Amino acid sequence: MTLPIVKLPTPSLRERSKEIDRDILLSPEIQQLIKNLIPTMYGDDGIGLAAPQVGKNIRLCVVGKEADKHLTEDLILANPVWEKNSKKTAIDDEGCLSVPGKFGKVKRYTDIHVTAWDRQGNPLSFDAKQFFARVIQHEVDHLNGVLFIDKATDVYEVDPVDLKKYKEKQRGTI
Repeated sequence: MTLPIVKLPTPSLRERSKEIDRDILLSPEIQQLIKNLIPTMYGDDGIGLAAPQVGKNIRLCVVGKEADKHLTEDLILANPVWEKNSKKTAIDDEGCLSVPGKFGKVKRYTDIHVTAWDRQGNPLSFDAKQFFARVIQHEVDHLNGVLFIDKATDVYEVDPVDLKKYKEKQRGTI
């Protein structure tokens, strides 16, 4: 089941999400939310989706398997935290399902280390590089109440008629 995407100017998008404990993560309600996040993300041509974008201000997000060639399935991250592995950054275009039609250039670290829980509450610890690292940083920003337009330069709008073509060219909307 796809869920409605929360869009600006909804105030909850600007709030820091709450951490979830393992019992809550394993609850039927949150497991159903996880199942719904994936088709919701793909239904809007996204490559990542955070729980606040569907009205749940908890520290939970999904990263589509297309974000990295080593992923064999969509990645669920509960309570994710990242830190930079190097000072190297890159600037690239980003968009957001919660800010439809707007895009801008965002500077992100290109090599990060991530710790989180998977959908069953098992610990995860891995490195992410390039686009994969960008998607994770974007989603964790959502969990902190930060939107890409807060960091972007050269923000521009794409006409709704051209939006689908544009998203395909950009590898999906984060």
